[in-house]
Amino acid sequence: MTTDTVDARILRSPAAWGAVLSMALCVATLIASEFMPVSLLTPIAADLGVTEGQTGQAISISGIFAVLTSLFVAQLTRHIDRRHVVLAFSALLVVSGSLVAFAPNYAWLMLGRALLGFAIGGFWGMSTSIIMRLVPPQDVPRGLAMLNAGNAIAATISAPLGSYLGDIIGWRGAFFFVVPLAVLALVWQWIALPSLPSRHIAGQGNVFRLLRRPPVALGMASITLLFMGQFSLFTYLRPYLEGVTGVSIPLLSAILLIMGLAGVAGTWVISRMLRTRLFSIVIAIPLVMAAIAIALVGLASLPEAVAFLLVLWGFFGTAAPVGWGAWLARALPDDAEAGGGLQVALIQFAITIGAAGGGLLFDQAGWWAPFVFGAMVLCGSAVLAYAAFHTSRGVKP
Repeated sequence: MTTDTVDARILRSPAAWGAVLSMALCVATLIASEFMPVSLLTPIAADLGVTEGQTGQAISISGIFAVLTSLFVAQLTRHIDRRHVVLAFSALLVVSGSLVAFAPNYAWLMLGRALLGFAIGGFWGMSTSIIMRLVPPQDVPRGLAMLNAGNAIAATISAPLGSYLGDIIGWRGAFFFVVPLAVLALVWQWIALPSLPSRHIAGQGNVFRLLRRPPVALGMASITLLFMGQFSLFTYLRPYLEGVTGVSIPLLSAILLIMGLAGVAGTWVISRMLRTRLFSIVIAIPLVMAAIAIALVGLASLPEAVAFLLVLWGFFGTAAPVGWGAWLARALPDDAEAGGGLQVALIQFAITIGAAGGGLLFDQAGWWAPFVFGAMVLCGSAVLAYAAFHTSRGVKP
């Protein structure tokens, strides 16, 4: 039986949507696991006897391994049924969460986070192509929207939930909270995912060939700086809010939750604006975020002002990837799978560098340094987005 025959049979089966939903649950669990440390830096550092900057590297190391995995997973697994590959990465998520929750020291924590990086890079790097095989062509946007919904929900609740659970059951309990969800996603995928034989074609493995196109290279560079600037600041919000602004744990959790809800609203608003505008949005968002970062430094002692600024940060920061997703579909309509893998790798690389650089600046220069650094990098993202627009043809700004 050929792979095309298998795919045709899948598309006629209503069970394919169950497979999509199972992947959406796994995405939500992956994202929640990735960003849980953001709201738990202080208790993790105190328990393991390391600095908050060093604890921030738990996000960096998962990013490093996610980059490597997303770039090479398709090539390394080219002869393996995609169902088995997805199940393997989901199982790795369960192992990672357990290792982190029971880590006796800093080294075990970093090992668990490294395994999480493998799961993130592998799962995200293949998700678009798998959705394209699970549903009919006209339903692919709906399938991808389900994945993005899992992403948005997890991004909304991971930080406030981590802060809330960490205050009640400790940071280890907060990390272990996601393990049952990962097990549920794994079992659901085992039941719902059909066989997906490899469709590898020689010559498709090199994603870097896309960077030979100037608009693509500039757009990818802008995406990289956007996430680098965002996470050099976002990773260290808890120590900033607790140590500088002086908010309580309940108020901190409330601020992070409202930030997440603002992000959901921002995603909804921006996605509708993208119907008529594209580059003007991806240029303006990092400039607004840079201004917010500088304002957070100047108004750090005013809790009300800081809360308002962080709501704005959530609104624009969460919506930014929606704009670049639309750009990817327009810039690479016939090469979206390779472009998606490259984009995932660059985003994870940017998160890694941003969190690592922000941690070094936080420890060496002071709390304000990651904010100023983030603002500068975000301005660079806007400049590169403007350059990408001017090297493109036929795209309305």
